[in-house]
Amino acid sequence: MATRDIYADGFDEVTAGQCPTEDCPECNGQIITDAGETRCEHCGLLIERARLDRRGPRSDDEQYPTVRTGRPLTNTRHDRGLSTEIGHERDARGNTLSARKRRQLARLRREHRRGKWQSKAERNLGHGCTEIARMVAALGLDRSIREQASTLFRTAQDAGLLPGRAIESVATACVYTACRCARQTRTIDEFVAVSRVGQSRVRNAYLVLQRELGLQIPPQQPAAFVPKLASALDISPETQCVATDIAEQAQGRGLVSGRHPAGFAAGCLAVAARQRGIDVRQADLADAADVCAATVRGHRNVICERLLQTK
Repeated sequence: MATRDIYADGFDEVTAGQCPTEDCPECNGQIITDAGETRCEHCGLLIERARLDRRGPRSDDEQYPTVRTGRPLTNTRHDRGLSTEIGHERDARGNTLSARKRRQLARLRREHRRGKWQSKAERNLGHGCTEIARMVAALGLDRSIREQASTLFRTAQDAGLLPGRAIESVATACVYTACRCARQTRTIDEFVAVSRVGQSRVRNAYLVLQRELGLQIPPQQPAAFVPKLASALDISPETQCVATDIAEQAQGRGLVSGRHPAGFAAGCLAVAARQRGIDVRQADLADAADVCAATVRGHRNVICERLLQTK
């Protein structure tokens, strides 16, 4: 048996009625509970709000056969995922369509396909989103990178940066920029390898995006590339820690400015491997960092002469 008033807490689960409770702390007016909100009837002071959501679950799982909402909007498609698809052989209830109805749907699909693009700009946007999806899948990137790259491509198109440039180059630059903003350790050569254009076009599009859109892209640090190179060459964690310390010390001394981050990380690994007596070929480090052996050797010499004071 209840030992207190049912409305002592000022909340009523019944959202249809109005239930008086105690006095208002502001004007001593009457307090009512209406639609899950406890408020003053005179001054309108909202004392407590605890509305119950009685609309049921919203999910696409199989355990909920009734789907109340569609998929969320996405920038990875030119129409933000609001496209219409016309079926082929069965209707919405699963019944087989007649031959006449199938011919009618075939004509509707043809006209729908012709009217899919409202303008050339929308066609270019669809082509750019398709290229971004292809490169993201080829590089094994997250869907968040695809979303961010597609949003950046839309922004570039709205800013008028596409005329005079290949759509593939701008799409590749958008994916590379999204990875740079997410602080992922990937070089531009990895994106050029899966792109349909050359490195010069991708680099030019990237510089245009950064300059015209005012993007604040953080610089890549060599210490972030050390784990990736060490994993590719199966180098021990102890050596990896030593190389990371060397890269951080070099960054603090200002030795990494204007240098290739992956190549400098390879040089740090070369110095750390030599300190621990591990035999690592410079050619293997260069292949993992996608630079030449002379670059690794030059960075190694800079670290030894200007940081470690050795030869």
